Amino acid sequence: MIWSRLALALLFVLLYVVLCAAVWWRHRGLQRRAAVEAAALLPTADAGPTVLVLHASQTGQGEELAWQTAKSLHLAGMPVRVCALGQLQRADLLTARHALVIASTYGEGDAPDSAATFARDFMADDQPLDLRGLQVGVMALGDRTYAHFCGFGRAVDAWFLRQGAVPLFDRIEVDRADPAAITAWRQRLSHVAGTADMPDHADQANNADWAGPIFQPWRLAARTHLNPGSQGGPVFHLALLPPDGEPLPDWAAGDLVQVLPDADPGRPREYTIASLPTRGCVELMVRQTRRDDGELGRASGLLTDQLAVGGLVPLRLRAHPGFRIGENAARPLILIGNGTGLAGLRAHLQARSAEQASTVPASTRPVAPAWLLFGERQSAHDAHYRDEIEAWQRAGVLRHVDWAFSRDQAERVHVQHLLARHAQRLREWVADGAAIYVCGSLQGMAGAVDAVLRETVGDGVVDALIQQGRYRRDVY
Repeated sequence: MIWSRLALALLFVLLYVVLCAAVWWRHRGLQRRAAVEAAALLPTADAGPTVLVLHASQTGQGEELAWQTAKSLHLAGMPVRVCALGQLQRADLLTARHALVIASTYGEGDAPDSAATFARDFMADDQPLDLRGLQVGVMALGDRTYAHFCGFGRAVDAWFLRQGAVPLFDRIEVDRADPAAITAWRQRLSHVAGTADMPDHADQANNADWAGPIFQPWRLAARTHLNPGSQGGPVFHLALLPPDGEPLPDWAAGDLVQVLPDADPGRPREYTIASLPTRGCVELMVRQTRRDDGELGRASGLLTDQLAVGGLVPLRLRAHPGFRIGENAARPLILIGNGTGLAGLRAHLQARSAEQASTVPASTRPVAPAWLLFGERQSAHDAHYRDEIEAWQRAGVLRHVDWAFSRDQAERVHVQHLLARHAQRLREWVADGAAIYVCGSLQGMAGAVDAVLRETVGDGVVDALIQQGRYRRDVY
């Protein structure tokens, strides 16, 4: 009996090693593919000066457009280097002759997390650069529903001009994924490349990549009201299936779907996926919103009210590299969110739970722990997915769970207050290599959580976490 138990334990250990090796091999494969793509853009000895293609991206759209820009220029015969703004060095700009910048705006005019160091070390620096030898073109990505439309992109453009850079063309502003603006950007690239138009083979190869996957009619399979009686807006759990006969596509925890509520392909609404493919469907968490005139929001109204169960909605999946697990798979996770921000955190917990279930018996599971801090209004109505969360806690997937129900006591308590209350635990987890994922409201929650992090572990540590990919946010 002892030997059989030992053999079983060794078998589980072997299976775990195989699983880890598979994850490592897949990650290495992605790294090798990225290195091959980057190497393909490197200049030859007589190719001329390299064009810098710089991106500031939060959800990955800006980075995708940067790579498409680079590939198009490369096919036109130009050497290109792609770089995140946050990784840029002063020497890169001082020695460059041409730069193309794709800059997203986060919230009300803020820099994306990946460009925070650029905003701090370059744009806020009182030591200007002499960039009179640099020609620059800027594409600013934004959303006109925000007051400071394209705020960061406009600020980046203004900063380059203050340093003496010469504009290659007028700044192009993109409202969400407006195809006309993207087309205008591609037309400007032909002038940068010195051709009347980009080569036909480049267009044929890249048209689909520039536009992204097509929208397909997904079927609403189920809709459940999660918070009846809540003081807040109604929140619904949705299950959607791909078009009849189509296989369920693959995605990772942290990825998004884009929903097209009307015929305008330039104004999709994005939602973080609340499930993994193993659930057999795309699951979403959607709060029903109303405009100032009382009308339902276009996308949320369609999904939570107007679309009948069994009805079809145009939808497509989009990778969100900035909120995927990436190189944090083996790290402890600090998951912080509020409201429907629980969606992305739930997907990560499903992934961590599946990883644990595939490893050795419960007494010796080596999966890194997770700590969830979640905020809503009332425990009686707004403890979304409580049964799942408690089951994950009993199974050891979650080591700590802290709920912040702001309306259950006279003094409002939010997730940032709980994080501050557990400052010592926070310092210990960060020192132990934890990664921090924040999902939910940009206004209020995300800024307050960031302030607590910086007060507790210091600005330098938080900035290092961002650079290392250990502090990731999906906030709106």
